Amino acid sequence: MLGKKLVTAQKRGETRALCLGLGMVACSMMMYFFIGITIVPFYTKSVWTAETVCKVLKANIKDKVFCPNSEGAEDEDIFPYPCLQVWVNLTASGQEVMLYQTEDTLERNPKCSYVPDKLENSKEVKARIETIASNFKKYQTFPCYYDPGGTQTNVILSRLYPSKGLLFAFLWPTLMFTGGCLIIVLVKISQYFSVLSAWQ
Repeated sequence: MLGKKLVTAQKRGETRALCLGLGMVACSMMMYFFIGITIVPFYTKSVWTAETVCKVLKANIKDKVFCPNSEGAEDEDIFPYPCLQVWVNLTASGQEVMLYQTEDTLERNPKCSYVPDKLENSKEVKARIETIASNFKKYQTFPCYYDPGGTQTNVILSRLYPSKGLLFAFLWPTLMFTGGCLIIVLVKISQYFSVLSAWQ
């Protein structure tokens, strides 16, 4: 009687462990799919792939502009802010080009190097932009990214999804997939030895 209870408990444990392993594999596949339709297209779409050194030529704050400068923007998302324009000397080609914070900055407003998030306090926005401008004037040489193909003549300060960020995004589903497969394999090995011992 006790032996039957132990066997039943063992089968239940194996079933739960098997379900856990299959659930982990299924969740990891969903995460792979989510990353594949969200992050990967932005990564492959970016043409600013080569890294070089940029030297600041001038950093000026122009009159206030409205953000964003894209089509289909709602009125509540449009707000005025000082327009920071940073021009740099591209070491790779020696050209004078405009610097943008990220790829998204160029799409939101190609006239400004930095586009702030919407804040209720306009003084905070102004102070932040002035701080960024002073930092560019203070640290005049820094790494930046440019388009080696030449389709984009401007440069960006940082990529939204760099290679390390993409690898980090794939790290967690990979660990989950590996753990799920390992649990399934261990359950199958346990079942095999259980059948083998019962047969003997």
